[in-house]
Amino acid sequence: MEHAVAVSPWVSLAYLVAGVCFILALRGLSSPVTSQRGNRLGMIGMAIAVVTTLVTHVPFKDMTNVPLSQAALFQPDWVTVAEILGAIAIGAVIGLVTARRIAMTAMPQLVAAFHSLVGMAAVLVAAAAFLNPQAFGIADIVIPMIGEPFASIRQVSRIEMALGVAIGAITFSGSVIAFLKLNGNMSGKPIMLPGRHVINLGLIAAILGLIAYFVTDQSPWVFWTVTALSFLIGFLLIIPIGGADMPVVVSMLNSYSGWAAAAMGFTLHNSAMIITGALVGSSGAILSYIMCRAMNRSFISVIAGGFGGDSGGGAAAAATDRPWKRGSAEDAAFLMQQAEQVIIVPGYGMAVAQAQHALREMGDKLKAHGVRVKYAIHPVAGRMPGHMNVLLAEANVPYDEVFELEDINSEFAQTDVAFVIGANDVTNPAAKTDKSSPIYGMPVLDVEKAKTVLFIKRSMGGVGYAGVDNELFYRDNTMMLLADAKKMVEEIVKSLD
Repeated sequence: MEHAVAVSPWVSLAYLVAGVCFILALRGLSSPVTSQRGNRLGMIGMAIAVVTTLVTHVPFKDMTNVPLSQAALFQPDWVTVAEILGAIAIGAVIGLVTARRIAMTAMPQLVAAFHSLVGMAAVLVAAAAFLNPQAFGIADIVIPMIGEPFASIRQVSRIEMALGVAIGAITFSGSVIAFLKLNGNMSGKPIMLPGRHVINLGLIAAILGLIAYFVTDQSPWVFWTVTALSFLIGFLLIIPIGGADMPVVVSMLNSYSGWAAAAMGFTLHNSAMIITGALVGSSGAILSYIMCRAMNRSFISVIAGGFGGDSGGGAAAAATDRPWKRGSAEDAAFLMQQAEQVIIVPGYGMAVAQAQHALREMGDKLKAHGVRVKYAIHPVAGRMPGHMNVLLAEANVPYDEVFELEDINSEFAQTDVAFVIGANDVTNPAAKTDKSSPIYGMPVLDVEKAKTVLFIKRSMGGVGYAGVDNELFYRDNTMMLLADAKKMVEEIVKSLD
């Protein structure tokens, strides 16, 4: 028999306020101008949700065998309360120290690491609920004709629990692989396993079949097999994905972590977790779809883990024997100083060199000379969604100078200088002309239409994450500035004095 869980109206109201804060936080985070306010609202909402949960779920001592004359019926278990608060304090200290010490260039791998923690939290909650369902209020005591009484987990709770542990395990193992690739501990190239599609589909079918069987049989082997297979499929889904597709992976794992949290919210009868998880899951899914469109990828193939595998083939070696023009910092400074408008196109190379502050200084110098300066951001520039926007905001680049691809692409044809700093695949004209290219059909920034293109990269021998040479290097209006991005920009700043 199913049992309703009584919830105080004040608790529901507090969770509703927290949910509104989360929705407003997402709205604020949609724009760099309102992002700080969005962050604050998110923190306020989470504080309300956490405090409400702690207050309404204070553990009490078991007073069953204690006479009422000796003790109150309800006495808080302060030892358990202290353990909970201690765990929160440890997590808060770790989060605070990590946030202060982590470099902005390492933000993608930090996000992947945090996603893995959310996934593991869902797995641990599901495991705890399975091992002690009565404590979670999701089981009924069954007294059989023969044998010991046992706790029968309700069927709806079994579905919630199984889905939560499956999604959480996939999120954890997939995020671990993403972290290793982003952090350089594992090669960013796709690792292709033989028959991977058949293996993945077989594992997914097995997981879904076992979840369905778990509804009728709550045997431990079913639950733990679902958990183990989910960990395995998470590894197998992300291993074949190359570095070029990491923005989509990060967004996709963000969505998974949200759905895992929502599933556990149903198990815990916690509406705040359900609301938060649903918001994160749906917004992550929408962002994944936007990223896929920006990379000309199929959203279904992203979910199946079957994309990015053709990158880095024989085209990986740059055709350095083709004629190209090399320039100096003085040349670049002269050209930009004479221009009416300069559009700066940042990429991951800028992040690696940590050149955002020098770039902002260069922009200020150009504006002092009467040059209009704008920044063009491709949706998948960097290693996670919004990576370039965050770096430019850190350097105090004015928000009104930063434009997305669809808002600025038409201006390149009327621009004197396009200044590309570490952005490769997102500026490659082959995406529009070469049907044999792995990036064909991917929307790119039309930098080649500018009168002059200044392109900073370390050497002519390198290629982008897609593993293809950039046709832009060899255009007549392109001048290559071969050097570390930060050092080159600093030299240009000196030449602008």
